[in-house]
Amino acid sequence: MKAWLWDGEAGLDHLRLAEAPNPIPNDDEVVLEVHYAALNPADRMMAERRYPYPVYPPAPHVLGRDGVGVVIAVGKGVDDVRVGDQQVLLRSQVGLLRWGMFAEKVAVPASALAEVPAGWTEEQSSGAAVVYLSAYRALTMWEPLKPNSVVLVTGASGGVGVATVQLATAMGHTVVALSRSGEKQQRLKQIGATFSFNPEGPGWPADAKEALGSRGVNLAVDTIGGKLLPEVIETMGDHGRISLVGELGGSVPNFYTGTLFSRWLRIGAMALSEYTSEQHRAAWQELVGTLARAGARPLIDRVFSFEELPQAFERLASGPMGKVVVRVNP
Repeated sequence: MKAWLWDGEAGLDHLRLAEAPNPIPNDDEVVLEVHYAALNPADRMMAERRYPYPVYPPAPHVLGRDGVGVVIAVGKGVDDVRVGDQQVLLRSQVGLLRWGMFAEKVAVPASALAEVPAGWTEEQSSGAAVVYLSAYRALTMWEPLKPNSVVLVTGASGGVGVATVQLATAMGHTVVALSRSGEKQQRLKQIGATFSFNPEGPGWPADAKEALGSRGVNLAVDTIGGKLLPEVIETMGDHGRISLVGELGGSVPNFYTGTLFSRWLRIGAMALSEYTSEQHRAAWQELVGTLARAGARPLIDRVFSFEELPQAFERLASGPMGKVVVRVNP
């Protein structure tokens, strides 16, 4: 089979398309013929050796933790997945410590698979698991939100950001979305955000508080961090919660913890690695049902051929609104 092999050195130029041995399923595993695979910023971070993970896989390695395909072989002990089933990969070690989805075939634990949601295309399904599971956990990791709470989303036009806007809207909440692009701000309103602001604009926290009236933000889902976090804290209401999902903005400068005390604020990091395969499956079913009731589906930016993976990474780096996907075995 063909696969994009990473030699372990830092940089996307250390990826090469080459022949690799066909996978064989171990006990409790299946082999997927990969139809579509989607890119995540974490894939690039790993290829550049910037991923905050204590252990890197041995080289050569195949990246890619999101994708969809058809089961072509089943190992011993698998009784809930059959050859011919169309399946989505949920969050797992695939693409991290195991070979990932940037290959024509891949062996994966059967427990890490789920059915393609009704009405979704393979392209839509291929890039949904990591971002929607992240968004769902960020929205539900604290005590349940009251109906029509205010949810602030930073980096709202990114993968997790779009998923959070859609899910929070589908859950019945008022969404405040942050994006530097005026065009993307309008698109975010089209998919459910009530308000949108430029986080680089002067005084955006004051503008957000004015738009919300006497209501402060009940939950912030922050995918950026950095200098933006203290500004996010400015918008929080009493007993507000902040779910940290990313740190694209780097370290937080001049952070004064005293701002948390008077309003009883809490900050916590969301990590999908803390959840079991069974919990991922349950969350997937819940979030897919929530999206279906709202008529929302994943956004796709562009689909590249399998041979164009480097160009797909370039597109991802440009900051598209929607998932970047590669067509492996359509």
